[in-house]
Amino acid sequence: MAETPRGGTGQIQPGQPNQPGQPSHRREPGKQNQRGKRRPQGKDNPQGKDNPQGKRNPQGGRQRQPRDPARQVALDVLLAVADRDAYANLLLPQLLAQRQLSGRDAALATELTYGALRGRGTYDAVLDICCDRDLDSLDPVVREVLRLGTHQLLATRIQPHAAVATSVNLVKDAAGQRPAGFVNAVLRRVATRDLADWLSLAAPARDADSVGYLAVRYSYPRWIVEAFAAALGEAPGADMSQTEAALAAGSERPAVHLCVVPGLADQQELVAAGCTAARWSPFGAYLTDGDPAAIAAVAEGRAGVQDEASQLAAAALSRVGLDGADARWLDMCAGPGGKARLLAGLASQAGGAGARLVAAELREHRARLVQSAVTQVGSAGVIVADGTVPAWREAAFDRVIADVPCSGLGALRRRPEARWRRTPADVQSLGGLQRALLAAALDAVRPGGVVAYVTCSPHLAETQDVVADVLAAQPGVEVLDAPAALPEVPGIRAGPGGRYAQFWPHLHGTDAIFIALLRQPGPTTP
Repeated sequence: MAETPRGGTGQIQPGQPNQPGQPSHRREPGKQNQRGKRRPQGKDNPQGKDNPQGKRNPQGGRQRQPRDPARQVALDVLLAVADRDAYANLLLPQLLAQRQLSGRDAALATELTYGALRGRGTYDAVLDICCDRDLDSLDPVVREVLRLGTHQLLATRIQPHAAVATSVNLVKDAAGQRPAGFVNAVLRRVATRDLADWLSLAAPARDADSVGYLAVRYSYPRWIVEAFAAALGEAPGADMSQTEAALAAGSERPAVHLCVVPGLADQQELVAAGCTAARWSPFGAYLTDGDPAAIAAVAEGRAGVQDEASQLAAAALSRVGLDGADARWLDMCAGPGGKARLLAGLASQAGGAGARLVAAELREHRARLVQSAVTQVGSAGVIVADGTVPAWREAAFDRVIADVPCSGLGALRRRPEARWRRTPADVQSLGGLQRALLAAALDAVRPGGVVAYVTCSPHLAETQDVVADVLAAQPGVEVLDAPAALPEVPGIRAGPGGRYAQFWPHLHGTDAIFIALLRQPGPTTP
């Protein structure tokens, strides 16, 4: 059937166990799930596979080079994200390098890739009105080209005729002539209104369904809007201004945050290299443009990329006063190593003689990344170990950080595809592991020692609920005042008594990182 538009127009060692979005046309984003889907088989794609540039096409011969390499890169990344759960922040730089794109072409590819991923829910709601077919029934190439075209039409300064024409050419190059007329007609329909006009048609009325409105307006699945509102203490239907601000900030392009290793570099070196000093972290700086690797301190391993809130989580742990020894620190979930690098530097300056950091990572390839990150710091050792089946004796450490695996909802600015990849079931499935790791961290710290429980998610099921459940089983553990350890940072108090710290992108310009500081009771000496 022809597709027509609707409406006309240290040394790594293995650890040893125990001694590790019109009512019928509106769609709220997030209801479709493309995980595991492959391009349908057919005469133009007999094996259901993408055909990488330069390889032979099904009819034989070589594909010609793309007429629009920047848009082709963006399309290839979107297809890989949808088809095989690729990570855009990892794949995009690889493709830009492989295809030798730089300057304006690289910038365009980056804007189109991340813009289409962030705005997917909003764009799908608009496309639902403009198409006579359900988006999920379309060939993946056609669907992703429509999203790219809609982003250009509704969110960039690209002229409408150029956005439509380049999209038609892109789908011709990638999928042949047949879908070109469909793409042309749909995008011409999209071009008849601006984003605000489309939202008035595609989104539910705010006063009737505030969560649904925000989901379409800011391009999130409904469940994430609800989770953010709960974490911010706002009820659907009431004032949701903080939730709205958090959603808006989560779709902004973030600056790159850099962090020095104490003792090897300082903040002023990064400032002298063209960065801006971080607002709160004494180790941090912001890089708004350019390649971090072009900065000498980064190239030499004396600094690295690390979100400012993550830096402050490590700083908070190091600032808590201890009675007795302060010589042994543990990072239980150390990969890929940015946090461990800072902790190693902080440990080396602890007390008079300094402390030694043990960085544990379950997966060997990630442990190698940790080793590379800490190689310039002599006070760190890296082991391959499962934190839930410890390779260390109980009460062996003075300070422990458990930055546990989580949904990553706090880092959606940097990984926009995660909002479409994650589900409520994912959050639930992580809960057992998070509780086990926190319990193991409390076992690993000596009496009087301190544990930092950290997640890159504000979801209550991954933050306050986890801590509450573990503390119920260990009632003597003291909840320390985490915001008091970070007095320079305003507006981070959360949880019972405001003793947890919760960062937010709209308030702090960081990832939405959660920190709880806990002290193991008992004697103050090891």
